[in-house]
Amino acid sequence: MTTYTLPSRGASWAGIKGRLAELQSLDWSHRDGRLPLHCYYANDDVSQVAAEAYAMFASTNALAPVAFPSTRQMEQEVVAMALGLLHGPSGSAGCMTSGGTESIILAVKAARDFAAATRPRKQPNIVLPRSVHPAFDKAAHLLGLTVRRTALQPGYRCDVAALEAAMDEDTILLVASAPSLPYGLVDPIAEVGQLALRTGTWLHVDSCIGGMLAPFVAKLGYPVPPFDFAVPGVRSMSADLHKFGYSAKGASLVLYRDEADLDYQYCRFDAWPKGDYFTPTLAGTRSGGTIASAWAVMHFLGEEGYLATTARLMRLRDHYIAGFRALGLEVLGPPDLAVVTVTAPQANIFSIADDMRERGWYMSLVAEPPAIQQTVNLVHEQVAERYFDDLAAAVQQGAARAAAGIEAHDARAVVTY
Repeated sequence: MTTYTLPSRGASWAGIKGRLAELQSLDWSHRDGRLPLHCYYANDDVSQVAAEAYAMFASTNALAPVAFPSTRQMEQEVVAMALGLLHGPSGSAGCMTSGGTESIILAVKAARDFAAATRPRKQPNIVLPRSVHPAFDKAAHLLGLTVRRTALQPGYRCDVAALEAAMDEDTILLVASAPSLPYGLVDPIAEVGQLALRTGTWLHVDSCIGGMLAPFVAKLGYPVPPFDFAVPGVRSMSADLHKFGYSAKGASLVLYRDEADLDYQYCRFDAWPKGDYFTPTLAGTRSGGTIASAWAVMHFLGEEGYLATTARLMRLRDHYIAGFRALGLEVLGPPDLAVVTVTAPQANIFSIADDMRERGWYMSLVAEPPAIQQTVNLVHEQVAERYFDDLAAAVQQGAARAAAGIEAHDARAVVTY
């Protein structure tokens, strides 16, 4: 561990700011278009709104809505707007969280506690496709559940028959993705919903990447498989606001078809001197900054703004798909939204990624099958042509390496997200 101590004397803000700039220089820029994931951009005005709204409410605490009623009102309005986009019926509800992982943990907790209250199991388990986010395994570890991951269809979507075969009387939760992170593909959620209804099992749809994008993609006329509360059987959802909702990090949503289910995620405690203590999420203190940022961006863009941004985004996505295919690369899917995963049938894709990295591009890798990945957002408009010029050279170099018998690294050594 690095040894570091508190300075004996305070420094000037100018000096501190300079040091912060030095530290920031170590990071990949989220604005030059060379990051294929992690950051999401609509335009400069949206980024400014997100940052200024955050700063205005950074010191408020959503743990105390009586002291800061603004945070409760904004959170309720953000949840209501999201439920409107995701076909939440009358009586649906939800809350904001710090990110997709927290949203997922809370939904799994709600499903576990509902099962314990209604029909306790000896060894409760959750069943999900192999492509589902590892946050579910983290949730299961924390909550004392077993995870059963099932094989996928040849097209990398959930195999519903495999899900059903993995279920037993102790199964409390089914999971599907809209879309999955490795492949950018929406699972056949309508079919999973029918399985959930037939077996009386809770179904959660993880739409952290797609929840704030898919509704607008569908309104623009692109084919989007049914995935939200319009699907019978979908009982809860997770959707990130800090992805294609364009708010400041970290802001996510956990949503329920029925407000009664929200109660199972809550934590209440009164066996201490202070009295009743209530938290709706895992966190106690929650900065109102993230809530205000999401609220402000959603009002700033409105439906018209989101549609315009999404139209540009999907044109750019199609440009990337065409560019990959023109170089002889295979696009898995086709993608339903903006996550594009690409393999190289005639070359070593990791050799290509190595060469792209040498050319100054951050590369997102997929282990199974060996692939590279691009989560397209509007910051990539400015660099798309340069990207494909470099990629063409990298594909050529990758073929030369393969001919020379030079091996690339193992993706498992680097793939973390």
